[in-house]
Amino acid sequence: MTAPRHRRHYRYYDLVMAAFVTVLLCANLIGVSKVTTVAGFTFSAGNLFFPISYLFGDILTEVYGFARSRRVVWAGFGALAFASFMSTVVVNMPPAAGWEGQAVIEAAFGSTWRIALASLIGYWCGEFTNSFTLARMKVLTQGRHLWSRTIGSTVAGEAVDTLVFYPLAFYGVWETDLLLAVMAMNYCIKVGWEVVMTPLTYRIVAALKRAEHEDYFDDKTDFNPFSLKV
Repeated sequence: MTAPRHRRHYRYYDLVMAAFVTVLLCANLIGVSKVTTVAGFTFSAGNLFFPISYLFGDILTEVYGFARSRRVVWAGFGALAFASFMSTVVVNMPPAAGWEGQAVIEAAFGSTWRIALASLIGYWCGEFTNSFTLARMKVLTQGRHLWSRTIGSTVAGEAVDTLVFYPLAFYGVWETDLLLAVMAMNYCIKVGWEVVMTPLTYRIVAALKRAEHEDYFDDKTDFNPFSLKV
């Protein structure tokens, strides 16, 4: 009789997952619909913080591997789906007589179904592209040149996210010139964030690898995004 396989326990995996989901929810609920112009550059305000989720995604895949990162992506997807559902229900509930906060609630959380759906699809496609790219690059580079994996995976993942989300959410609502300008600027901001954060990524990855005694290589991994097996 084969003995059951012992599943490793990681000290910080749950904390990294919680940080990932927190950043994801805040970036999508608070700033995604606001377009701002700073120093002549036009971009979505939420994208100052959304790239941090890709930083955590890189850390998860680099240290714990694609399969465990995949579970975190699905956890984020579920949290984002519930937040979108809850926002829709709360915004559309009839306000009590004399309560004057409905307009504020609608302005803050009244994203249309298009934005909510586009956000979910863009997130799912982008995060799995990011995680898959980093995992494959790690095997190809034999674990060397971490910077090439974090930046390369972000270039791919953010491109997919941007190309999926903005047309689905805002095509026909924003002027085409504005849409393209926001897409281009947001993409540059996201990738630029990853480049700037590279030294911090190195420190966090190194610390987690030492603490967890883990440096996972996805050389025999099933990359099916719909599986939750580890």
